[in-house]
Amino acid sequence: MSRKPLASRITVEGLDRAPHRAFLRALGMTDSDIARPFIGVVTTQGNVTPCNAGLGVQAAESAAAVREAGGTPFEFTSISVADSMSMNHGGMRFSLVSREIIADGVEAVARGHAYDGLIAYAGCDKTLPGMMMAMVRLNLPAAFVYGGAALPGRWRGKDVTVLDAYEAVGAVMAGDMQPAELDELERACLPTIGACPGQFSANTMAMVSEALGLALPGSATLPAVDPLRTQLARAAGRAVMRILDGGGPLPRELVTRRSLENACAAVAATGGSTNAALHIPAIAHEAGIEFTLDDFARIAGRTPLVADMKPGGRFLARDLHAVGGVATVLKELLARGALHGECLTLSGRTMEQWLSGAPGADGEVVHREPILATGGLVVLKGNLAPQGALIKVAGLKALEFEGRARVFDSEEACAEVVRNRSYTAGDVLVIRYEGPRGGPGMREMLGITALIYGQGMGEKVALLTDGRFSGATRGMMIGYCCPEAADGGAIALVREGERIAIDAQAGTIHLQVPEGELAERRSQWKAPQRAALSGVLEKYAALVGPANRGAVTHSGPR
Repeated sequence: MSRKPLASRITVEGLDRAPHRAFLRALGMTDSDIARPFIGVVTTQGNVTPCNAGLGVQAAESAAAVREAGGTPFEFTSISVADSMSMNHGGMRFSLVSREIIADGVEAVARGHAYDGLIAYAGCDKTLPGMMMAMVRLNLPAAFVYGGAALPGRWRGKDVTVLDAYEAVGAVMAGDMQPAELDELERACLPTIGACPGQFSANTMAMVSEALGLALPGSATLPAVDPLRTQLARAAGRAVMRILDGGGPLPRELVTRRSLENACAAVAATGGSTNAALHIPAIAHEAGIEFTLDDFARIAGRTPLVADMKPGGRFLARDLHAVGGVATVLKELLARGALHGECLTLSGRTMEQWLSGAPGADGEVVHREPILATGGLVVLKGNLAPQGALIKVAGLKALEFEGRARVFDSEEACAEVVRNRSYTAGDVLVIRYEGPRGGPGMREMLGITALIYGQGMGEKVALLTDGRFSGATRGMMIGYCCPEAADGGAIALVREGERIAIDAQAGTIHLQVPEGELAERRSQWKAPQRAALSGVLEKYAALVGPANRGAVTHSGPR
């Protein structure tokens, strides 16, 4: 017996629902199909990116399992904007926006058709948080399934990923690699479908899905081309039907303040993507929980870095899966008192119960002794970022930097200087008016950061922006600066040549200008005029909130 009457009955029961039933019969449905619970099976399947190219096949297996368990599945798709293809140009403004479009679109279909449950598949960057946000917003019996990471390529005797190709572009520009070598690497670095295989944004958010309990245990690190994906897809279908029958928790029972802290700990312990500090508050917002960059900083500051994952470390998602996956990381954190073991999982068991059967740290991918005493991500605060800015310190050789500001009012202006190598060691490249509202869209800047690293300047210069970074970014790169320039944040007041001091050990970032001078500049500041916006960007700029609160676009759950 289900926990409450089926929402879908409003669409099919009664004399005046004859037309509704007729539409369903046109789909080939029988009386038995119409009498069953209606389960939405949504994917971001598409051939715009290898991350999402295999989701439809997996979703079909989930749909089959739903039928076998007594439900009627309805398969539909949402959009995806591939960061891979939108990188380095104006199209990246639509990447973070797509997170909201996905969440809104899934809500519209599920509520418009009164579905009783949901299975949500996602494959890359913004599609994962978008689907999780929709699940929590709807609060239906639901399961999240990550489409999985690609396998690495092999080139000249070593594993390579697309990050190597990004950084190799900079190496060619610096004269350290021949174009023919880059051509070889380009053809070798991404041999299968799936998301980027390092602990970049997609794999980081997949880990978050398990840490929150929204995904089946063991699902986050299973490669995209692993034959066990058929079993995983079918298990997801059965899980939603079990939850519908009162056999498991709903999304808002899973997403609690403590489980959100678990998610932050998982990110910090693996040196995961800085984008998680944007997406975890957004997922919390859907549950009505105020969770900010400050909360992320608090958890990261008490969580040891225990997994040696790329880009700051040596290993990939496939390697983590081989030693036990997410559970191995979480078990190590639980043993150190850095995880809330009483939080629920999708199975209805507690995190501690689940992890009791998980393998312990292997000592190489997941260390028994911390790599760093605190997590691989640090929130910086100071007169340049009173509401916070974020840096990934996993893999950094030095945690302090002081240099001269080079100021750019767009990503393109800075990219031109980097391409021409018209910058020097000791510079702090400041890219502003690229925040959620100012961009609009808060562009991701892997193109620039990878060029800098490929040119051998990754820790010889710093970069500060109110925009975002890819999970693949490494080096002295500081993003998510709040308040953003378009809101009159201090980053808008920086002038060429002024000194900026960064201390990731102390968690500070300061513009070395007297406060009185900054106050005078602030009183005279006016936002620069920008070009007219397209429809979706105009709506987004009018609604979006600050990055430290998740860059959300609505007031909260209903």
